[in-house]
Amino acid sequence: MIRLLRVTLLSLLLIGALLSGLIYSLTWRPEAKESLTVSCSAKAAPLVPGQALKVLTWNLQYLAGKRYVFWNDQLQGEDERPTLEDMAFSLDEVARVIRDEQPDLVLLQEVDNGAKASAYQDQFKLLQERLADLYPCSTQAYDWKADFVPSPHIFGSVGRQLATLSRYRIEHAERLQLPVTPGHLISRQFQPKDALLLSYLPLSDGGQLVVVNTHLERARKVEDTQQKQVAAIIKVLDKLESRGTPWVIGGDFNLLPLGQYQRLSEVHRAPYSADSPLHLLWDKYPMIPSNTQASGVDRARWLTHYPNDPSLDGPDRTVDYLFYSPLVKRVESRVRQDDTLRISDHLPVLARFLLPAL
Repeated sequence: MIRLLRVTLLSLLLIGALLSGLIYSLTWRPEAKESLTVSCSAKAAPLVPGQALKVLTWNLQYLAGKRYVFWNDQLQGEDERPTLEDMAFSLDEVARVIRDEQPDLVLLQEVDNGAKASAYQDQFKLLQERLADLYPCSTQAYDWKADFVPSPHIFGSVGRQLATLSRYRIEHAERLQLPVTPGHLISRQFQPKDALLLSYLPLSDGGQLVVVNTHLERARKVEDTQQKQVAAIIKVLDKLESRGTPWVIGGDFNLLPLGQYQRLSEVHRAPYSADSPLHLLWDKYPMIPSNTQASGVDRARWLTHYPNDPSLDGPDRTVDYLFYSPLVKRVESRVRQDDTLRISDHLPVLARFLLPAL
């Protein structure tokens, strides 16, 4: 009996070791802070103090488009992946909008690379091929990566990135890990690992502008991950502000502005908190769209999210934003809605700024 028990325990330990090794080989464990590769042409010019700067932020929904109700949508849809034809259409449309707007900086979220759900495409590379003449500089960072996720809806690789395109020189870039959703040791390895992608753009006077790209955790009322993520972002921005370094941050924050929670139906407000953790940011720094814009009489113009939900016939909430340093002056801003409703479940947010002068 004792010998049998020993054999059983040794077998269990061996199985556990093999399972741990398998999980280790299939998943990704990023450092808290990582330097990133920057692709930048020698002809890329530095920014000039006092110049105007146009910024676009857009969650591309991995080019999946609007003709699906995916398994992870709020209504628990059945679709698991888009067709190649729909992704090709979305890619062309994204390139068309960016070419039409010609922003100086493009901040993109949910850009797939090597994911089963998007036919293992390198979507950023495909987009760069269509925009190479406009953006000599770029950098990218994963916020979800695994060679194999055992979820029955995925059952394959994931690879999702933040990506930044710049008309101006990027001196260096880094990835900063944000707090992640708690979970048991195994499941945690396969979850997204939200992050900040920081790009440092030199100014001709020796200073720099820091541009931050991010995508926060999906709203889940029972957890405080988003609040921890916002608090971590504030620490980064406060540090830049204390140094006198101008900055802009944009992305999909997955959080509502003041006043929109009450306007959503009970079903659609369920994941959110009535007291949006985003208030930690808007209490300190200017936000685009502002709470007045996003919840005022013209609020429909500032909606940025159109979930793949058949009960909705248009955008119903704002979750995508630009925040900026008080050292930077906002000139104008808007959400491009008129011709973007069928490209992604998010709409592009645009703003024009003036950098601090000498």
